[in-house]
Amino acid sequence: MKTFLKKQGEQNAVIEECFSGQTVIKSFNAEDKMIETFRKLNEEMDRSSWQSHFLGSACMPVMQTVKSVIYVFIAVTGALLVSGGSMSIGDMQAFLIYSALFSAPINKFGMVLAELITAAASAERVFEVLDADEMTDSEEGIEDREESAKLAFDHVKFGYTPEKILMNDFNLEVNSGQTIAIVGHTGAGKTTLINLLERFYDIDDGAIRLDGIDIRNIERTELRKRIGMVLQDTWLFSGTISDNIKYGNEEADDEQIRRAARAAYVEEFVLQLPDGYNTMLNEDVSNISEGQKQLITIARAFAADPEILILDEATSSVDSRTEVLIQKAMKELLKGRTSFVIAHRLSTIYGADNIIVMSSGDIVETGKHAELIKTGGVYSDIYKSQFIPSV
Repeated sequence: MKTFLKKQGEQNAVIEECFSGQTVIKSFNAEDKMIETFRKLNEEMDRSSWQSHFLGSACMPVMQTVKSVIYVFIAVTGALLVSGGSMSIGDMQAFLIYSALFSAPINKFGMVLAELITAAASAERVFEVLDADEMTDSEEGIEDREESAKLAFDHVKFGYTPEKILMNDFNLEVNSGQTIAIVGHTGAGKTTLINLLERFYDIDDGAIRLDGIDIRNIERTELRKRIGMVLQDTWLFSGTISDNIKYGNEEADDEQIRRAARAAYVEEFVLQLPDGYNTMLNEDVSNISEGQKQLITIARAFAADPEILILDEATSSVDSRTEVLIQKAMKELLKGRTSFVIAHRLSTIYGADNIIVMSSGDIVETGKHAELIKTGGVYSDIYKSQFIPSV
């Protein structure tokens, strides 16, 4: 039964992937490949289903056979004893009735045995989730201390698994109101740094302090209220554009929503829609463009008005003109707010107060754009790969 449920889960995953990625599948002419994948999974599920249902369905006939054999054995034995004068016919009849009463619950148990096996197999998968270790909101004995910086990464050590440590001794101080750009090759640890700041993962050693307080002493909900985030992958839910912007701050009024929309240049296209801010986004948000989705997520972060703003390649889906407008809006809105900008396109971070270049989980270079270009290091290599054509 466990095999059947596992195959059923794999089949459901393939169905969901094919439905959500049908454009990509058709673009790469992969229909036959996905059909073949589904066919194989379907055959495996059919085979495991047949086996599990056969074993489950066999319980009832086996129980009935055992009941009938016992009944016949009692009847034959009783008849011999009655004919020999060792037992009365009334006693034999009582034995037959008692055997029927005794076997009835066993037969009913056989009827529900298949359902019990299914329930047990399903419960095992549920308990795997329920038994997972909870992420604690605080730990005892973590030291807080005075910090002049808004954020301080103090000898941070972290690895997604104990065997593979990504950060060995990471140190960084960020002053209030600074814009910190984080660059580096793929796998350098840029997104990991943000995940640690948001406490999606807890560090293995060292400390991350916000206003001198170790973030492990701050409840996750409280910490994340102070941090706004705009990801490269846009996420919007089925609802109005106004509701999606307000998602970052449930207490925001209409004026705050519109102010955030104007700052992110959302209002420019929203007012062209028939229902304006009340335009309903459908389930897969296919009635607006990718660039417009990203603008709305930026407006959502502005509406939240956080102390710290994290932009993870936030302008990757907008055109060059809109990117320039967003940069102008960000420059104004980021005044007095600490911000982190993860960027692959270096044109978006020229004006950052400090650029840190990461490699293998550690900082290898730090400084402003012009300074890093002169050093001829990792940052300079990334810059040349983007802006200087190879000969």
